[in-house]
Amino acid sequence: MKKLIMPFLLMLVLLLSACGGETTEKSSEKKEANKSETITYQSENGDVEVPANPERVIVLSSFAGNVMALDVNIVGVDSWSKMNPRFEKLKDVEEVTDENLEKIIELDPDLIIGLSTIKNVDKLKEIAPTVTFTYGKLDYLNQHLEIGKLLNKEKEAQEWIDSFKADSKAAGEEIKAKIGEDATVSVIENFDKELYVFGDNWARGTEILYQEMKLNMPEKVKQMALEQGYYAISPEVLSEYAGDYVIFSKNAEGDTSFQQTETYKNIPAVKNNQVFEANAKEFYFNDPLTLEYQLEFFKKSFLGQ
Repeated sequence: MKKLIMPFLLMLVLLLSACGGETTEKSSEKKEANKSETITYQSENGDVEVPANPERVIVLSSFAGNVMALDVNIVGVDSWSKMNPRFEKLKDVEEVTDENLEKIIELDPDLIIGLSTIKNVDKLKEIAPTVTFTYGKLDYLNQHLEIGKLLNKEKEAQEWIDSFKADSKAAGEEIKAKIGEDATVSVIENFDKELYVFGDNWARGTEILYQEMKLNMPEKVKQMALEQGYYAISPEVLSEYAGDYVIFSKNAEGDTSFQQTETYKNIPAVKNNQVFEANAKEFYFNDPLTLEYQLEFFKKSFLGQ
């Protein structure tokens, strides 16, 4: 009996090993097939063949939050995104620029994304499919939708857009009910020794406040910043641009000495404790992760939620 059992067991082991090897081989083949699958993305510069499921994306400017919001892996990122305290997922990601070609090659990207102003685009295209966007050509929500299309996640991008618009509208209605239909809101930021006011499409929460919540922009800001998106002013004339409420995107390491002047202290919004300070590094962008944070900041600031 033992003589019969032993050959049978040996055959069973060999059969299982063969099946296991075949499964592993098929799994590897499947991975390779997924890696080689592509889609055609219609970029502003023409059709580009890109991975259907990108796994190693390099973002050279602006769009890291969009990519992360769609749960796609980033292996290299620009310095501005890297310094954002809220982008914790980028903590161990390599910082790169459009001139770090050797480092980019080492990172072995399967897709590169950046603004149309980046350098070395032709060289980058030799490393991996490269897609660029012109800043401001699309509004902030359509920009996210386009990145969704690029990453083969259009449905997820659209679902986020619909949800965010509804949440912003509801919060805006509550805020208007509290501060009044005619109340004005301005957004300012200090950078180096300059002071800026912003229109309705230059990040810093402006898209939420003006486009989604329909809050009022001071007339002076409308005149000087709405078309260009931003406008540099001196602290001495800030009172002319300050609304009933002021969102201050503050660079703590920049020059904030104007806040100690009597001119600043006598601005009605300052006297009424209606200046809400945010960390500029967390407010620079208008990607989904930043927008969600900005919306919560506004709800907390205006409504105490």
